[in-house]
Amino acid sequence: MTSSPSPSRTRKTATDRRAEIVRAAGTVALAEGLESVTLRRVADELGVRPGLISHYFPAAEELVATAFGATASAELDELLPASDAPPMERFRRFFAAAIGEMFDDVSRLWLNARHLSRYRPVLSAEVNRQQDNWHGRLTAVIADGIAAGEFRAGDAAVAATRILVAVDGVSTYVNVGQIPPEAAAFAVLTAERELGLPTGSL
Repeated sequence: MTSSPSPSRTRKTATDRRAEIVRAAGTVALAEGLESVTLRRVADELGVRPGLISHYFPAAEELVATAFGATASAELDELLPASDAPPMERFRRFFAAAIGEMFDDVSRLWLNARHLSRYRPVLSAEVNRQQDNWHGRLTAVIADGIAAGEFRAGDAAVAATRILVAVDGVSTYVNVGQIPPEAAAFAVLTAERELGLPTGSL
C-alpha cells in the first residue's frame, strides 16, 4: 500500500511575511496598546518564535512605529480615499464615519502614539509623517472644493489644520466614554465655518 504524499507547504516570501508581522503588530496595538507591541508578544500572536520577528525587525521600536504607521495609513485611506467624488460629498462621508464608534480604537491608538512619541524618536517621526499625510490629503480635498466653487476657504492648508485640530480634540473623549453629541457637533461646525458653508451643510 502506497502512502499519500503529504501536501507541500508554500513558503511565504519575505514581503508577505513582513506584511503578516506588521498586521499582527497592528492587531496587538489596537487591542492592547503600543506598549504591548514587543517581539515576543507579536510572535505569540502569530504562533512563531521571536527570532523570526527579530529577523525582519531587529529593534522593537521599528516594529512599533511601522505598526502604527500602517494602521494610521489604512484609516486615512478609509476615511478620505482617493476619489473623483465632489469634495462636499467626500467631507460628508468623512464626518459620517470619523465621528462615530467605527474608528474609536484607531483614535485611541493615535492618543497612545502621541503620548509615547515624547520618549520614542522613531515613533515620533512616524507620528509626524502620518500627521503630514492627513494634513496633505485634507488640504487637497479643500483645494479641490475651492476650485469647484463648493468651498469658500481663504487658505486650504490653514482650514485643514483647524479642522484636524477640532477632530482630534473631539477624539480625546474616546478614552473617557461616549463622545458627547455637542462635542461631535463642534467638529462639524468648525469645518462648516472654515469652508464657508451654511450650518447644516455637512
